[in-house]
Order: sequence, then structure tokens, then C-alpha cells
Amino acid sequence: MSELKVFDEGDASGARVHTRDFEAIRRELGAVGIRFERWEARQPLKPGASQAEILEAYGEPVERLKKERGFKTADVLSMVPEHPDKVALRNKFLHEHTHSEDEVRFFVEGQGLFTIHKAGRVYNVLCEKGDLIGVPDGTPHWFDMGPQPRFTAIRLFTHTEGWVAHPTGSDIATRFPRFE
Repeated sequence: MSELKVFDEGDASGARVHTRDFEAIRRELGAVGIRFERWEARQPLKPGASQAEILEAYGEPVERLKKERGFKTADVLSMVPEHPDKVALRNKFLHEHTHSEDEVRFFVEGQGLFTIHKAGRVYNVLCEKGDLIGVPDGTPHWFDMGPQPRFTAIRLFTHTEGWVAHPTGSDIATRFPRFE
């Protein structure tokens, strides 16, 4: 089940908000410009579905977002606990960074923790199957796939070079809960 915890940026000891209610999560995130939606596949997906099958199953909402936000490409990223580079890949995303495009991820399966640092607060968003999160360009954030990652996500990009991060240099990500 999706979950949101909101902290003051200087205090990771207790969340000001803690909810698993989808509408409450959507409202809280929407108030600071973070998109949060639920999508359903137009057809059932078999385990191990190919990138093409996944993109076809979610073709309508993917195309809607491409038109609405100017995304040029979409791909599928899958991670499993057995991935040989899981530690290096996890570490790549764990530090606060920004992008020069919106970071949009849709969780086809599995889960991951997006953390957004905005307006003096830190928003821990546990995304699960069916969740779409859209972090606006220039918004400081980080992502934790956990020590035993298991997820498949559709990624949308406006820049054809794909995922490019701009580190903020802040150590804030080390002070807040991780996805363990």
C-alpha cells in the first residue's frame, strides 16, 4: 500500500503527516506541485513481460502524458534482488539531486521510496504497483530502491539522453529514513 510521511526538513525524528490513504497522499503532494496518480493496465501482464508489452498495456496514459508534458521517450526499468549491480545502482540515486526535466515514474510492479525536499519539508513517498509520481524539474529529491530491489517502472523523458542528475551537494538524504 502506498504511504506518505512528511517531515520538517530539520527533524527526521517524527513525521508531521503519516497516511496510506491515496486521496490524502494525492492532495498533500499536489499542494506542493508533485503529481501522484493511479493507473491500471488495459490488459493483463504476464510475469516477465517485455518492455513492448508493458508499454502497450499502459499505452493510453503514457501517450496522454507525452502529449500533456512534452515527453519524447518512454522506457521500462526492472530491478531484482539478484541484479549484480544493485548496490552501485542504489547508491547512484540515494543522494539529493535535481533534473532539468520532470522525473516521472510509474510502478508496474514492486515498490520504491521517492523522497522530495520542498518548501522546508521532506516528503517520503512509498510508491507501489499502480502508482505514478511526477517530480517537477528543479525539485530536490532522491530515490531508494532498497537493499533487495524488486520493481518494474515506466520512465518518461523529455531529453533523449535519459536520466541526468544534478547533485545539490546537500547531505540531507543521509538524515532521513531509507527504504530498508
